[in-house]
Amino acid sequence: MSIIEKALAKQQSKAAQKSEKTESGELYSPSKATINELDKKVALNLDKKGLQERGYLIDNGTRKSIKDEFRQIKRKLLNNAFGSASKMLHHSNLIMVSSAKPNEGKTFVAINLALSIALEQDKTVLLVDADVLRPSIIRELGVEETPGIIEYLLNDVTQVSEIIYNTDIDKLKLIPAGVPHHLSNELLASEKMAALASELANRYPDRIVIFDCPPLIGVTETLVLANLMGQALIVVEESKTAIADIKSATEHLNENLAIGLVLNKAIRSHKDLYGYYGYGYGATE
Repeated sequence: MSIIEKALAKQQSKAAQKSEKTESGELYSPSKATINELDKKVALNLDKKGLQERGYLIDNGTRKSIKDEFRQIKRKLLNNAFGSASKMLHHSNLIMVSSAKPNEGKTFVAINLALSIALEQDKTVLLVDADVLRPSIIRELGVEETPGIIEYLLNDVTQVSEIIYNTDIDKLKLIPAGVPHHLSNELLASEKMAALASELANRYPDRIVIFDCPPLIGVTETLVLANLMGQALIVVEESKTAIADIKSATEHLNENLAIGLVLNKAIRSHKDLYGYYGYGYGATE
């Protein structure tokens, strides 16, 4: 038997063992090391210079007001995800970021929140572009389009690990939206999407998963996704978002969802015209 034939035989033997029971009677399951191997890809290089110029939180060793503001917000979310409140929330580490209507800054908040959490010493963050109707995270980060949620739900991609991408920012991973599809609502409402959310929530105990979701008003996909989440951040644009829109956007959300309101695009000073100001947690009524 040649060296190549021996290698093939060894590979086939390992594959067969995966479907067999061990001596203890338990089914084979891949080790965490094996799962980690699946996640290893060439890291996506983010456009850090462009992100910083547009007001995103790229850590360069300086203290900025935006860094402090997101630090306050993430602390509340982390406490909900891993503190005593986590026992009362389903998938407490899955956080949706949305808004009442388009162009209120939800993607800006989602990306900055992910960048802020990536600075934590003992936490990792996975940023998911769940706005499958108008995906924008790939464009904002300055990386090429790659297969994502839609391709996975369509079975064009078979392994979750194939749509999880490393980035050149330590502790930050990314799942793109993929190519928009006319059955996006049905795909997001599928059992496969529910299973994906559960896997992302439970695969790593130290991970926060942030979903950049479509606006709530007039988009049924967002309510479908909300039922899979433990927390929600609703982005409110100062001097633009009406109270009636906030109530309309949140009245149909799961009552067990921990909801926070974020005031975005607040005028703070002549040097900081576009930014982030304030966080409110609790009932939206």
